[in-house]
Amino acid sequence: MGVLEHFKECKTLLDYLRTLPADVIEELFGFPSPCLAIFRELPKLAQHYVLRILYVEQAVPQAVVASWVSQANVKEHTQAVEALNRIRVWNEASMPGGLPGWILHHLFRHNLKVALLGGGQPWTNTHNMDSSDPKARSIKDLDAYALERWEVMLHYLVEKPQKADSVSRDTITTLTHAGLMEQDANSYPTITNEGFQFLLLDTASQVWYFVCKYLETVRTRNLNLAECLNFLFSLSFGTLGKDYSSEGMSEPMLNFVQHLREFGLIYQRSRKAGRFYPTRLAVNLSSPSRKIHLDTDKHKTGFIVLETNFRLYAYTDSDLQLALVRMFTDFLYHFPNLVVGNVSRDSIRQALRNGISADQIISFLKMHVHPEMIKTSTTPNNPLPPTVVDQIRLWEMERNRLTFVDSVLYNQFLSQRDYEVVRDYAQDIGVLVHMNDQKRTVVVTKNGHDDVKKFWKRHSKNS
Repeated sequence: MGVLEHFKECKTLLDYLRTLPADVIEELFGFPSPCLAIFRELPKLAQHYVLRILYVEQAVPQAVVASWVSQANVKEHTQAVEALNRIRVWNEASMPGGLPGWILHHLFRHNLKVALLGGGQPWTNTHNMDSSDPKARSIKDLDAYALERWEVMLHYLVEKPQKADSVSRDTITTLTHAGLMEQDANSYPTITNEGFQFLLLDTASQVWYFVCKYLETVRTRNLNLAECLNFLFSLSFGTLGKDYSSEGMSEPMLNFVQHLREFGLIYQRSRKAGRFYPTRLAVNLSSPSRKIHLDTDKHKTGFIVLETNFRLYAYTDSDLQLALVRMFTDFLYHFPNLVVGNVSRDSIRQALRNGISADQIISFLKMHVHPEMIKTSTTPNNPLPPTVVDQIRLWEMERNRLTFVDSVLYNQFLSQRDYEVVRDYAQDIGVLVHMNDQKRTVVVTKNGHDDVKKFWKRHSKNS
């Protein structure tokens, strides 16, 4: 599943949980944090239904539940019922007299009560946390760390393999599994078309997509998916700037913490420190639609000015942003906080060869256009110069006007009849690429070559 397809299928937490096997959902319901996270993401009406029957042990008639809303809200009722059904928060039950009813999943009911009212076991051990951390990290420090770790990964995605020592093997494995990178002819990982789409997303969506893809690989790392999800949900209810204990965690879960540390979701001075801090990336994780604004993010506003003469000015000192712009721009001058370059035919063709489409380049430019361009443009919703936008698309069309197919040439036929027989057969089975009646040449696909060759041998014997 590509980046865009993923966000169509798993745009929200509920969409993601719907893709999980029933046994994983069952195991998740055994923890309070996932139950609270699920409840928080339910539609408002679905939350209302859950709270009304939270303390009802037996099934409630479906007709009674339907009577709680007016006819004007039937659509909302249907959506609420579907949301609760999809992730098995409640199940259909038969009542005395054969009436259909709804009953909350017993584990979900119990652990949602624990999450809402208190009780149960803490999600991290607290015996060894009596003393405060002498090297406590502020929220600003945690934001800076999260931003640095996340940008290191994005930078590697853009400027491999020069940055190969900046990320771990686990990160590279996840990037490859997610389809954001692939091996080129020299066995080096290189960014894919999906990878560039990933770079165009906001930080919250990037983290959500990356973590979902990482979770697809946890079984190969000897990790329990439900335990990992429970830990992530617990982190999302953590407090920024507060440290938590890692004492008593199993070895696989300690490894999981190290992976999250690598991705910037957790700060930990060292594995032996015995405590960790969730960062803003982790705290906002259970709500993928929530925007993430890191306090130290100096590059939130647009920074690109593009002129009608194809000259581009990038007002930034971010290595990551410059690496992205360099993918489709020829740099001319580099100043401390400004880079000047040209968008040329060669630079665009190089980007196209790397799997980046013209629409993606244009979307990137629109996303990062400088506020001054928007202010002075006669069309603020589309401030890019139309001549440049059209030319980028024309360069793509120029490159795509020819298609290459591995083929086999048939020629030197002894008669017109032989030529026509082979031509017609190739056309009938859908493997004909090109034909020339005057020169008696037939070009067929490489995959269809064996069929045509066998047919020609049979025809030659019979003629």
